Amino acid sequence: MEQRHHLANDAGTRDSITWEFDGIRMGHAVSRFNELTSFNASSPNTDVVRLHIGLKGNYSFHYNQLDTDFHLIGGHHNIMYSKDFDMTVENRTLQLETFGVQFPRDTFLGFTQNANDLLKNFGDHIASGKPVLLSDQWGAVDPPIQQVVYQILNHHYSGDLQRLFLLSKSIELLVLCAESCMLALNKKQEFVRTPADKEKIIAVRDLINQRISDPPSLTQISRSVGLNEYKLKRGFKEMFSTTVFGYLTEQRLLLAQQYLKDTQKTAAEISFELGYSTPQHFNNVFKKRFGITPDSIRKNP
Repeated sequence: MEQRHHLANDAGTRDSITWEFDGIRMGHAVSRFNELTSFNASSPNTDVVRLHIGLKGNYSFHYNQLDTDFHLIGGHHNIMYSKDFDMTVENRTLQLETFGVQFPRDTFLGFTQNANDLLKNFGDHIASGKPVLLSDQWGAVDPPIQQVVYQILNHHYSGDLQRLFLLSKSIELLVLCAESCMLALNKKQEFVRTPADKEKIIAVRDLINQRISDPPSLTQISRSVGLNEYKLKRGFKEMFSTTVFGYLTEQRLLLAQQYLKDTQKTAAEISFELGYSTPQHFNNVFKKRFGITPDSIRKNP
């Protein structure tokens, strides 16, 4: 089941889409506020495990069941459990974009009974009914996680195919987020040590996303966000597990894939629009990434 909602009130607007399948609830929301404020969110009597992904925006929240405060900057994720769920949120930017998956408690335990040590320990707390967070160190939304979210938001399946697709993607997100949190726990932060550093690296990512077809040079990015090139390159790699160039390449190819499926633009037009030197270069890079040529995935007219 798929549902879309638009809510508007004095505080701002919220556009959301949700899917429900096999007892699992998946959703994406973009909230736009008129001012910085605080609000309450609660889900009483819902015995579910929540995979939460913050895609854009900064906010803080107090999680009542854990009696813990979190201060989060756009591009983070974690998994949490409590039978009841109450929090107070303070938005620190005027736009927030989030994505989440809610797994029924028993379904989640079934998925993770033979998982890594971090998930097993998490599962033991869930089985005993204790409120728990997967990791004290929130993971970063790296390109693999970003790609799965992108695939979900842009899929064209319906019926049973949609259900199977969303089920597989929910499990894939669970695996990626658990692995990312495990790496975050064991990773020494050498370059991204402060919230200000993290905000600047996220600004780098957002600048690349805004200028996919005409990317700025590292020198231009460095000046724009106020980081020297050495810290920019190493901080980006530390946070997103890829280089600035690797991230740009991946985002270009994902956008090209979307154009090929959803528009009638030719491969040559797309290659030019996204800044490739020649259509042949685009063809080679695309085939190396996806295993097929651009023309092979054209949407049938």
